[in-house]
Amino acid sequence: MKKILSLVVLVSLLLVLTASASAQEYTLRYGHVLNESHPFHEGFVNMAERVENRTDGDLQIEVFPSSQLGVEEDVLEQLRSGVPIAWNTDAARLGSYVPGLAVVNAPYFVDTIEDVEKLRQTPTMQKWEEELAEEYGIKILSFSWVQGFRHFMTNEPVRSPEDLDGLRIRTPPAPIWHQSVEALGAVPTAMNFGDIYTGIQQGSVDGAELVYSNIPAGNLFEVLDYVNETRHFLLVNFQVVSNQWFESLPEAYQEVLVEESNRAGLETSRKLAEQTEEIKQTVQEEGMTIVEDVDLEAFREAGMQAYEELDLMDEREQIYEEMEAIE
Repeated sequence: MKKILSLVVLVSLLLVLTASASAQEYTLRYGHVLNESHPFHEGFVNMAERVENRTDGDLQIEVFPSSQLGVEEDVLEQLRSGVPIAWNTDAARLGSYVPGLAVVNAPYFVDTIEDVEKLRQTPTMQKWEEELAEEYGIKILSFSWVQGFRHFMTNEPVRSPEDLDGLRIRTPPAPIWHQSVEALGAVPTAMNFGDIYTGIQQGSVDGAELVYSNIPAGNLFEVLDYVNETRHFLLVNFQVVSNQWFESLPEAYQEVLVEESNRAGLETSRKLAEQTEEIKQTVQEEGMTIVEDVDLEAFREAGMQAYEELDLMDEREQIYEEMEAIE
């Protein structure tokens, strides 16, 4: 009887330990450069909660804002090596691995969230996603995260490409950003997101090109006077993880992670679109002037030079054809 009782206790203990190990088995650290007040952060937190609920706590996501996990380029290299880290990035940086992907961040490529949804369904994008995962170890969970249009933000009004002549504009450190900003008329200056405020304050750059939500998030109204609505990029963000780590997940958990990333991305993108007018009002109250009478046709024409210099014209036309075929 004692042997049977001991066996029952041992089995029960093993079951408890197994359940406990399973609950702690998958933990993902999720990083981004934005601060906690940005809608993207709330979107990541919501996604984390839903993933945890749907996996009964077996897959947990810890969200780290404000570059707490480090500089983006370093984080991407870590996740490539299998570290369980996720990151909010863009096609410009992913284009460093698969060049064609950079086209998503080229000037005036797509205009709406609906365009982005079609983009996700194109064979060419799906092929690039597979290449990124298989050859470079980076798994794209979703690119349904749209921050909105990027505009030039300066201390003097800009209405045409000529008005940008000689202005040093902060860009992220990736070739597509550099070539695009240069094609649009400015002098591109690579700088990390967290350095923009002091860079402008100290005169290292004359401005930046950002989305509206970046202004209050970074208190940029304190160092910039104008938002020039050039709408030159619709900023599409990509959520990426280590492909090695992703493949280690049970298939059901993989599906949950992808589904909830897409779901939260669309929700957050639409929320941001609705908030844009409120943010515009806020930055004007803080003293900024919005320049709306921009010669968009001149900027669109200038932007085509970036496609040519980066040899992305064929990719542009191919994806446009595929998007037109999607109903």
